[in-house]
Amino acid sequence: MTTSSDLVVQTDRLSKVFRVGFWGKKVTAVDGLSLEVRRGEVFGFLGPNGAGKTTTLKILMGLIYSTSGSAKLFGRDLGDPQSKARLGFLPESPYFYDYLTSREFLRFYGHLFGLWGAALDQRIDELLELVGMTPAKDLQLRKFSKGMLQRVGIAQALINDPELVVLDEPMSGLDPIGRKEVRDLILRLKESGKTVMFSSHILHDAEVLCDRVAMILKGRLVACGSVNDLLDQGASHQVELVVDRLTQEGLGHLRPLTDKVVQQGDRMLVVLKNQQQVSAALEIIRSAKASLVSLNPQKGSLEELFIREVEGHRSPSEQRP
Repeated sequence: MTTSSDLVVQTDRLSKVFRVGFWGKKVTAVDGLSLEVRRGEVFGFLGPNGAGKTTTLKILMGLIYSTSGSAKLFGRDLGDPQSKARLGFLPESPYFYDYLTSREFLRFYGHLFGLWGAALDQRIDELLELVGMTPAKDLQLRKFSKGMLQRVGIAQALINDPELVVLDEPMSGLDPIGRKEVRDLILRLKESGKTVMFSSHILHDAEVLCDRVAMILKGRLVACGSVNDLLDQGASHQVELVVDRLTQEGLGHLRPLTDKVVQQGDRMLVVLKNQQQVSAALEIIRSAKASLVSLNPQKGSLEELFIREVEGHRSPSEQRP
């Protein structure tokens, strides 16, 4: 059972409406969003570009105000300075003073939190070691790659030793090596007891990292729960069999149960339509005196669930022909 003290982030029917253009047309960026982030978890906030992820995070950070609804950090109102002191944040496209070195950059942000002297220097050394940037501690930020900037940006978000770390699209624009480095950092933060909330449109990263995820489309929450539960919802439930030396007669009996058969020499890949057909397929294989090499249930993916949700929420005018 989740108690109020276990909740780090809460939103209740949160909405944000912008007025754009000469006529002030109303555009709803966040629409009645209610979600909770629990202490000690990695929470993925997922959706396509323009879904309302960044707007929601800006509201939580106090950078903009909501139109309606409410939100809390650590059970406190968003304007409470005590909640801000327990928070670390890295925006999607941060601007850093690129003439500073890593140490100078982190010292500047440490001063903003009232940290000085030897304690701050020790904290900077610890963070540079954590994010793997010690060799670049005296290098100007203008000479950093995108992945290096993301890592030093995460170090900035940790300078005050926060309980909650919020990262907006931390893997966006990174190459595979940079994405792995950031993923490893997030896992280290979880191991150290931090709560991590990050937004992303890269669903594979969320599968690897997250305890729970929330999916939003057009500002509305369409799915929320543990990754395993959501994967079960999105699973196709197909099963792949690799069979050796199956006769044509045996294949004829097996084919009505399959979606696909791929043959390579004496071995073939057989894809069953669903898991309920496994027993019947195995009986056919035994009767044909063939050998079962492997049996692999097909795991669902967040991408599969996401595509299904997108298709389900299309308006009639948006439906594919």
